[in-house]
Amino acid sequence: MLVAEAPARPRTGEVDLRAGELDPQGRIRRNLAPAELYEETLRLGAGRLSPGGGLVTMTAPHTGRSPNDRFVVREAGTQDRIDWGEINVPISEEHYRRLRAGLAEHLNGRRDLYIRDARAGADRRYGIRVRVVSESPWHDLFARNMFLRLDPGEADDFDPDFVVYHAPSWKADPARHGTNSGAFIVVNFTERVVLVGGTAYAGEIKKAIFSALNFMLPARGVLPMHCSANIGAAGDTALFFGLSGTGKTTLSANPDRRLIGDDEHGWSDDGVFNFEGGCYAKTIRLSPTGEPEIYRATRMFGTILENVILDERTREIDYDSAEITENTRASYPIHFISNAVPSGQGGHPNNVVFLTADAFGVLPPIARLDTAQAMYHFLSGYTAKVAGTERGVTEPCAAFSACFGAPFLPRPATEYARMLGERTRAEGVNVWLVNTGWTGGRYGVGSRMKLAHTRAMLAAALAGDLDDAPSATDPFFGLRVPTRIPGVPGSVLLPRGTWADGEAYDAAAAELAAMFRRNFQRFAGQVDPAVANAGPA
Repeated sequence: MLVAEAPARPRTGEVDLRAGELDPQGRIRRNLAPAELYEETLRLGAGRLSPGGGLVTMTAPHTGRSPNDRFVVREAGTQDRIDWGEINVPISEEHYRRLRAGLAEHLNGRRDLYIRDARAGADRRYGIRVRVVSESPWHDLFARNMFLRLDPGEADDFDPDFVVYHAPSWKADPARHGTNSGAFIVVNFTERVVLVGGTAYAGEIKKAIFSALNFMLPARGVLPMHCSANIGAAGDTALFFGLSGTGKTTLSANPDRRLIGDDEHGWSDDGVFNFEGGCYAKTIRLSPTGEPEIYRATRMFGTILENVILDERTREIDYDSAEITENTRASYPIHFISNAVPSGQGGHPNNVVFLTADAFGVLPPIARLDTAQAMYHFLSGYTAKVAGTERGVTEPCAAFSACFGAPFLPRPATEYARMLGERTRAEGVNVWLVNTGWTGGRYGVGSRMKLAHTRAMLAAALAGDLDDAPSATDPFFGLRVPTRIPGVPGSVLLPRGTWADGEAYDAAAAELAAMFRRNFQRFAGQVDPAVANAGPA
């Protein structure tokens, strides 16, 4: 690691980081309060205040994750357990050490370093201790918002399990460091170190630790999941899987249900637990009527607002503006949501929901899946990448992301899918496929599903009102589609009827079905034949 713990300097609230390559010459600012981090950010000119007290920051040109700049160190300790390929791209130990040394030299010369000690994993039996070392005060605040904050006294003898070294202003040299560009996110699972540089997009910090947990927890019998979770009045837990932009945060922040977490969870023998202590919500076209809980959170002191547009005179936020990016974001502690579950834990789920934003406009708005179909669609992870979520994505395009989170899965996808199948069968979980994407035509022709309709469908599903509802079988995908749901026009439920041209629908459905089949060929020999045959005929 860059840092080995040593006897603390005789300066209150600081920690010795002089051992190894990291020997900072400036001040070490450890676990500062939000107000102090605001002051530091404003002093550096790295943020502005918005009405209500949010801190507005800019991450351009990197306004989303940079998947092509993410690497995993290929080393003897873990190389046999990594699913190498387009997602987990190897980088040599030699390049890693050059990169680590260069990053350390840069951090050593900074006037201030900001240290955040925190936890990841609300169930302490499976959580890890995380330290983030950054040159940026607002990224330190981001780490404070997104990870679990320490109890009084926990920081006194803090020994991190994983360390993130973060230098957004320092760029790699691809020829020397083996990267694709100046940006880099490099994970070393044996040394338990993450290096992040060349990008100010804050989401890289939290996703790096998510990847770490995705690697570590399966060996302990815990399924790590890219999903949100909430609890109903009857104590029933629901999980919502989906990539960014499919509605995980929006649909789980339901005033009628208590929020466990909005993005990353583990499922152990005892139930579900949140990995995080905060939310990272998309704010594009946010409204106080459509998403009241999130809207209120964006107007609180301590919230970070990334890449939003402020009116220069009033400083009011233009939530509709995509001038910088569609991927505008708000980071805030989870207790800013009034009905959040303080423990970050819930029981075994009663319902699992797969969210997909179908850019073809052919999948039904809701369908019930049997066990084989659930495994098929979990491994398929079909959605549309939404504009702004990743660099270079300017409009929705079809994508398959295994387990609805392939960019964060170091192990083979079938390992996570096997664990999900075992748990859903053992607990008798209902599994639903919900299309939050387009209806009445493809993207550009049809319209986005109405949030009110999606909420009504989910409310009925989670309440058990669809258990005996009449249904029809989708002719292309073999899905069981409810044909009557309170509060939802019947014409919305069967997608072919929403298209002006039925033959055009048939052609689009056949095209998407073929894409499903081609994508699943890579899993066909690794799963039960019933699962392999559960997709489109």
